[in-house]
Amino acid sequence: MLTRRFALGLAAALLPLARAALASGPMTSTPFSAAAFKAAQEAGKPILVAIHAGWCPTCKIQSVILGDLLKKPAFKNLVVLRVDFDDQKDIVSKFGADTQSTLIVFKGKTEAGRTVGDTSNDGIETLLKLAV
Repeated sequence: MLTRRFALGLAAALLPLARAALASGPMTSTPFSAAAFKAAQEAGKPILVAIHAGWCPTCKIQSVILGDLLKKPAFKNLVVLRVDFDDQKDIVSKFGADTQSTLIVFKGKTEAGRTVGDTSNDGIETLLKLAV
C-alpha cells in the first residue's frame, strides 16, 4: 500500500512540471567549447554551465525551468553553455561534476555557485542570481 501511495503522490507532484514542459520550451543554449567559455570569462559575463544528458528526466525539467527563467530581463546577458554529459567527459571532469543535471554559475572567472539535481524554480533562479 505504501508503494501505491508513493507512486500516486509522486505523479501528483510531477503533474505541474509536466504541464509546464508542454507549455514552455527548453532553454536556449550553446554547446560548450573552451573558446566560448574563455571568451565569456574574459568579457566578465555571467555564465551558466549546464551539464546535461538528453536521456535525463531531471535535465529535461531543468531545461524547461531555465527556458522560462532566461526570458526574464535580469538574465538577458547570461551566457548559457551546455556540456553533453555523455560526449564531453573531459569537460565534465574539468568542472568536477560527478553527475548530469549539474548547474554551475560563474561571475566572470569566479565560480559563484552550483547545484545538482535541483528542479525547483526558486532554487534555480536563486542560483542564476549569483552570477548576475
